[in-house]
This record gives sequence, C-alpha cells and structure tokens, in this order.
Amino acid sequence: MKNLFLTIAIVAFGFVANAQDGQFNVGANIGLPIGDSSDGSSFVIGAEANYLFDLSDEFKVGPSIGYSHFIGKTVNGIDIPSSSFLPLAAAARYSVSEAFVLGADLGYGLGLSPDGNDGGFYYRPMVGYNVSDMIMVQLTYSGVSVNGGTASNVGLGAMFSL
Repeated sequence: MKNLFLTIAIVAFGFVANAQDGQFNVGANIGLPIGDSSDGSSFVIGAEANYLFDLSDEFKVGPSIGYSHFIGKTVNGIDIPSSSFLPLAAAARYSVSEAFVLGADLGYGLGLSPDGNDGGFYYRPMVGYNVSDMIMVQLTYSGVSVNGGTASNVGLGAMFSL
C-alpha cells in the first residue's frame, strides 16, 4: 500500500511540475532530534524538493516531497536502529520582506523503517533567509506524529531554486 501511494504521489508531482509555471526548489538539511526522538537518535539528515506556484507576489503554495533520516544511537549498550520518513506535503511560503520568508509544510510522513513504523501526520514550520535569488537558508522544526510519540527535530538547511 505504501508503494502504491508513493508511486501515485511521485507521478502526480511530476504532472503538476510539468503542467504549470512555478518555481522548482531542492534542498538539504541537518538537524538535532528533540523530544521523544532525542532518546533514540543522535542526528538527523534530510532532503526536500517542492514546486511552488505564485498566488500573489508574497504568497506561494505547492506540493512538497522530502526524506528525513534519524540516525540511531547506542543507549546503555543497546543499539537503537535508525528510522526514516518520506514526507508528502502541501507547502506554503509567505515573503515577509525581500529577505525573509515564513512557511509551513503539512501532510503525511510515510515511515520507511522496517521496524513497524507506519508514519503519521507531518508538519514543518520554517523561517527562511534569501541569500540570493537562487539560495535560501532555512531554520526549521519538523515533526511526524508516530505511535503516540513524535519524531521531531530542529534543523538548518539550504534550498536552491532551479
């Protein structure tokens, strides 16, 4: 079921990207796990791609897909396995000024780990600073509600407009 959902999402993302004028962005981020995640993870790495359509000069929306990998750690001699998520979301960005952007991604984070992680509700508020027309530095908080807990992190990343 996950594979079917993932395939449909990727195909839909491709059709939307080819059918409309907008801005395609890709990026990478690193983060520190917080809350429930800090008990079993030491570090987070991730990537994101989105395609944003202009609703006005200041407001953009569009689909987003990403990857988050929570690197497991050893606690009291026990190795905690890593866990991964594939967030499929709707992204919104609001330009407060030429330099600063506020945004949020909301959707579903598919669990990719074989340990019974089915995923859950995904959310990611962010603040961005436009270094140039093509590069944005982002400070984010992201979380996936999973099995009564939350896989969350605070991250720093860069997005590149293509």
